[in-house]
Amino acid sequence: MAVYTDITEDELGRFLAAYDIGALVSYKGIAEGVENSNFLLRTGAGVFILTLYEKRVERYDLPFFLGLMQHLADRGLNCPLPIARRDGRLLGDLAGRPAAIISFLDGVWLRRPEARHCHAVGRVLAEMHIAGEGFSIRRANALSVAGWRPLWNRARDRADEVRAGLAGEISAELDHLEAHWPRDLPEGVIHADLFPDNVFFLEDRLSGVIDFYFACNDMLAYDLSICLNAWCFGKEDGVFDIGKGAALLAGYQSVRPLSAAEVAALPLLARGSALRFFLTRLYDWLTTPPGALVVKKDPLEYLRYLQFHRRVASAADYGLAGESA
Repeated sequence: MAVYTDITEDELGRFLAAYDIGALVSYKGIAEGVENSNFLLRTGAGVFILTLYEKRVERYDLPFFLGLMQHLADRGLNCPLPIARRDGRLLGDLAGRPAAIISFLDGVWLRRPEARHCHAVGRVLAEMHIAGEGFSIRRANALSVAGWRPLWNRARDRADEVRAGLAGEISAELDHLEAHWPRDLPEGVIHADLFPDNVFFLEDRLSGVIDFYFACNDMLAYDLSICLNAWCFGKEDGVFDIGKGAALLAGYQSVRPLSAAEVAALPLLARGSALRFFLTRLYDWLTTPPGALVVKKDPLEYLRYLQFHRRVASAADYGLAGESA
């Protein structure tokens, strides 16, 4: 469920008066997503997405997110474009929340992506990394290695409620990652959350990338490692699909070849990105109250991914061409 703040037709009508997108025709809540309240909005000018930014999104970060979408769209990436108000601003207030109207992208996200879709995702990720060059605003990644231990400390004492021995295993993993995390790889703007539900397809053609509300500055190869976790494991069996991995990496390298240092670091980065999503899922699993309108995601899914990455000898185990295990 992704409508945390409800709105009335009168409130919405007053909000729309600041825009040149015609009168309200209809609106309805969008159930997907977990961070903000989203509505499908129809006006005299067409179809849009209305987003109310909830408490987990800081208002001071919004110029980065909205400005980045403008920057990427100006450079040819097919992503949502913030709609400016008559006063030129991209952000207003609705029902006590910061709010923006974003252009609508056609397409659907794939529940069962195949290798050819993974190739397209790798390619668009690299295109986004290149298109992000020159974006003037910076935003640190609050969910990279420096942020993991504070998050872990909030869940550690109850971790063994989820699985016996979990507290010791994750504490040791965190010690290892903090000691060996790479510091000198190429950096830039990353999406940081490019899961299947954030990529739209029309038939087999990738039609757009959405949801930039975790975007930040970090290592580009870390973003790629997030996609290995998000796209290349079987949802039913949790097994890494090397065909999908090979396609994802080939698509990425067809636009932006990885450096030798990035290739060498990929298994460690994949461990780190698996831990990042394990930790946020674990915290939500332990703290979301019964009856909340949020679907809790199983943290142990990402523990299994993490355990796989520990056994990886080199990037060849992900299907990277030209690498030997």
